[in-house]
Amino acid sequence: MTEPAAGGPAPVRILVCDDHVVVRAGLLALLDSAPGIEVVGEAGTGEEALALAARLDPDVVLMDLQLGTGIDGVETTRRLTTGAPTAGTGRAPHVLVLTTYDTDADITRAIEAGATGYLLKAERPEELFAAIHAAARGRTALSGPVAGRVMANLRKPRPALTDRERDILAQLATGLGNREIARALFISEATVKTHLRRIYDKLGVDTRAGAVAVAKEQRLLP
Repeated sequence: MTEPAAGGPAPVRILVCDDHVVVRAGLLALLDSAPGIEVVGEAGTGEEALALAARLDPDVVLMDLQLGTGIDGVETTRRLTTGAPTAGTGRAPHVLVLTTYDTDADITRAIEAGATGYLLKAERPEELFAAIHAAARGRTALSGPVAGRVMANLRKPRPALTDRERDILAQLATGLGNREIARALFISEATVKTHLRRIYDKLGVDTRAGAVAVAKEQRLLP
């Protein structure tokens, strides 16, 4: 790490969380050469990242999504950004996701969990360094392909569900079967089945799980 000039800004304090030892070692070596960045700790699990963040007060946590056993990167991000602030800074750290996964579902889950940025591991080192500094200031940092997906989803028109279809979809998301949904909404099972077929068609799915997943992704649920 390059030392800041006298009187210059303090370096961005980084905690690296990745379950692959070799990947962590590569990131640590890379970040050690980055100007204005100081790695204060490394974690191999989400639980370890939570404990270290509370003790080390990082400005930014560099977070992988898949962490093997234990809680994943999304849940770790949620706990970091919504939990109690760290003792030293009096605030929660920013989380910058660094992953190989770029599906719509992964991106949506990470952002909804509170991630400040979402980068792919294929990015150039300079892009990673810039994203870390942006995240430390609370600014959104997205890889080009990720930004493209986010914009495409924002432009995508949401399915025009009726109020009754939304009611049934909400019941479906709680795990109720057709009979239970019918009882809850005071309609017949046949009516529930008819609405479900229309919901499947509008969402472009053919299963109950698929309907719930798309509904969550497109924020169609209450």
